[in-house]
Amino acid sequence: MDDLIVSSTSDGYLYVVSNAGCADKISVYLETEAEQYRMKGHDVQLENVCNGLIAVQGPEMSKVLQPAVNIDLTKLPFMTTSLATVFNVKDCRVSRCGYTGEDGVEISIPAEETANVVEKLLQSTDANVKLAGLGARDTLRLEAGLCLYGNDIDETTTPIEATLAWTVGKRRRHPDATFPGANIILEQLKHKTAKKRVGFMSKGAPARAGTTVLDSSGERAVGKITSGCPSPSLNCNIAMGYIETPLMKRGTKVQFEIRKKLVDAEVVKMPFVPCNYYFAK
Repeated sequence: MDDLIVSSTSDGYLYVVSNAGCADKISVYLETEAEQYRMKGHDVQLENVCNGLIAVQGPEMSKVLQPAVNIDLTKLPFMTTSLATVFNVKDCRVSRCGYTGEDGVEISIPAEETANVVEKLLQSTDANVKLAGLGARDTLRLEAGLCLYGNDIDETTTPIEATLAWTVGKRRRHPDATFPGANIILEQLKHKTAKKRVGFMSKGAPARAGTTVLDSSGERAVGKITSGCPSPSLNCNIAMGYIETPLMKRGTKVQFEIRKKLVDAEVVKMPFVPCNYYFAK
């Protein structure tokens, strides 16, 4: 079950935000699980809510949003959530998260009010608010080392291969675990996987998804790029992808095959640019 965020609210329910492309299969999975719990005598209900969702991202997010909401944003740290009224629109949910590596929020808004809230944000005099396209967002998320579902992770990869073992909590790592994929994931936690997701830096032509990664001699294929672009922040090319586990060490020299030419590259630490998430003191 890929690409969603589950928030445990203080109101006795879980709030799930799904990737739109995965929503149908996730709904089926959740309803199936809910039915199993109901058969055991538990009171579990699933409600589908089709709200609008916008992301307000950047270091001046609080300056723009605080005058418009009825909650104290200084008390809303990274990866927490709260119901709120936004520009007098009730029943919004503000979550301190995002897909840029910067401080920011995602706001779930009743669908009929979403455009209204966006227009008021764009009219802000507290900071320069602009619409950002998918290209700009993709550059930011890659600089932050964040995965794109369908490129860097999908149903054929595991959290262990994707260097996301931290998403598998300690209480789920017992031998009798039954979460989806447990038999494969628990085995991979014990033993090394054949491949790992890593970051790369290079000069010259930028690597894109699908680019072949070769060893330093340029003679043997050892991996594949899943995302890549020029980095405006670093003035070099960055990429992420999967490489044979023995070659995942930082500083390992590799080559990319781009348009039938070899380009020098190196395995580096991610994130490429430090993240600026807000953690309340």
